[in-house]
Amino acid sequence: MIGFDYGTSNCAVATMQNGQPKMLTLGEHGKFMSSSLYAPSRDVIPNWLHKNINEPYKSTFANSRGFLISKGQEALEDLRYDGIPEHLSFGKSALERYLDDPSEGYYIKSPKSFLGTSGLLPQQIVFFEHIVAAMMAHVKHHVEEELQHDVTKVVIGRPINFQGRNSEQSNKQAIEVLTNAARHVGYQDIEFQYEPVAAGFEYEASLKQETRVLVVDIGGGTTDCSMLLMGPELMNKADRSAALLGHSGLRVGGNDFDIQLALKGVMPNLGINGKLKSGKPMPVNSYFKAVAINDVNAQTDFYSDANGRFLEQLQRDSEQPEILARLLKAYNEKLSYQLVNSAEQAKILLTESNSNNIDLGYLTENLSQDVDRNLFLEASENQLNSIAKLMSEAVNQGGAEPDVIFVTGGTAKSPVINDFIKSKFGNKPVVVGDHFGSVTAGLSRWAETIFK
Repeated sequence: MIGFDYGTSNCAVATMQNGQPKMLTLGEHGKFMSSSLYAPSRDVIPNWLHKNINEPYKSTFANSRGFLISKGQEALEDLRYDGIPEHLSFGKSALERYLDDPSEGYYIKSPKSFLGTSGLLPQQIVFFEHIVAAMMAHVKHHVEEELQHDVTKVVIGRPINFQGRNSEQSNKQAIEVLTNAARHVGYQDIEFQYEPVAAGFEYEASLKQETRVLVVDIGGGTTDCSMLLMGPELMNKADRSAALLGHSGLRVGGNDFDIQLALKGVMPNLGINGKLKSGKPMPVNSYFKAVAINDVNAQTDFYSDANGRFLEQLQRDSEQPEILARLLKAYNEKLSYQLVNSAEQAKILLTESNSNNIDLGYLTENLSQDVDRNLFLEASENQLNSIAKLMSEAVNQGGAEPDVIFVTGGTAKSPVINDFIKSKFGNKPVVVGDHFGSVTAGLSRWAETIFK
């Protein structure tokens, strides 16, 4: 039995050994695999999945996905004819293959952020199911290789709300995708646990007395808050419903901070603050869509033929057409992920230093941009205010002030974000957990509790 954090930014797995969670090594990825996938063609993903799962799941998958597998076989033949490697890549190697030639192949980062999106067509839902299943199959292979036995029982982490709108319906859709994907790859007993609650279980192991804990989990795709009653006498209870005092969650996470920093720190170099020859300000809709990598509809609109024609006209109408040429290059070479990745790497560097320089040489030779923590704070204002509201909502539901605030999630590593949280509860102790491992460890604790 395992706890599986299928995260927006990273995937991680833990199992209990001698009463303590042990993070498992996922092959070449180490303990954390970046949540990204690269395929030489999106049509070959079902074929890779069919090839990399075991019976009886292989036959079941073939029976339900026969048409897509046949379609993928045609794509595989084209790849072989052109001498293009047909395998899928995951984690950092997926990003490397994408950056090698962004205009080729299919790359997706943080597929979890798309789950539960309103307006997805049935075939799109199936497509995301295959992406999730492929990632799960890859992770499961490494887990079973390390443990030297089959794994069929899993607790998977989930946010309070996958999306901001129609939360009940979107949550249902997202859980169905995750459940179906897990079944495709051979998991038989599948349970879910709220990510902030799982993080709380890991913190609870250190408590000596009953404590009201506000868990703030700022992940890559969502921020989730839970008010929990925790303590040594509650630890091994399978029914914790009476101790779960309040929950709140919203799709505001690391991706959103990256996107906002891209808009403030990167997109001025593509003309977002420019003017038209008429003296009017530059229309900014395409700039927002260009970096909205967690919005299927926005990305579809940005890369549409109609928008391509619009951008060409925009360049002709611009006071600085040479700057607009960079936006057209982003469109023609599909650079959305590269633009946001530049902002993300800058954000990470700002964790250790007050300022750094973003290399934008892939747009124009020798182009770069300085960014600092003040700019990041300015760019993040709306996201931080949303997180503050979530914290207050969870506390209000709990009906009492927390004794301690437990902060986790990779995005919470940022001093800018950390200082903001501390400012909201100035008189309360703030404990910072393992930014990437608290949820995974807590999921493994819960797996042992419910499956033993």
